[in-house]
Amino acid sequence: MIELRDFRDEDVHDLFRWRREPEVDRWMYELPPGQFDEHQKWFDEHRADPKRRGWMITLNGAPCGFLHLYGISRTQRRAQWGWFIGEAEARGRGAGRAAQALGLDRAFSEFDLHKVWSEVPAGHETALKAQATAGFRREGYLRRHAFKNGEFRDVVLLAILSEEWAAKRDSVRRDLVASRLIAA
Repeated sequence: MIELRDFRDEDVHDLFRWRREPEVDRWMYELPPGQFDEHQKWFDEHRADPKRRGWMITLNGAPCGFLHLYGISRTQRRAQWGWFIGEAEARGRGAGRAAQALGLDRAFSEFDLHKVWSEVPAGHETALKAQATAGFRREGYLRRHAFKNGEFRDVVLLAILSEEWAAKRDSVRRDLVASRLIAA
């Protein structure tokens, strides 16, 4: 079963390890943290920032990934989000799809958001497909938008509105429950 749980102090270690993993890093804008102290500072700031909210994605109780909302605007009722599956054995098994559904439920119910949007590096077909399956729609394309490792990369903008998730939610959740990825 996939679940989202609040951060614990010890999660800083898994996040540090995952961010340094080549398969995770290749799709990130920033370079992975070089030193643990730098990463600890990011983790502490993330947890203290009222405009951010993050969760660990767990598979059968064990941490396997990270999902977060950031730039949460209560007045505009929107936030950007990002997520990744850090544990290699959890990739390609529906963990990301399930975490997205759980995350969208929280974004639209707990935070009363109207819109969740994301930036996905062009070419990251797994993330683009997963977000499209959840109901995200393409809103734009930013050419040469992100600079990393000496090169510029294009970025796809995607978003989902609360009413779009409401229309899709039951069928997405039904499929995930039938696949035994989330609880009913």
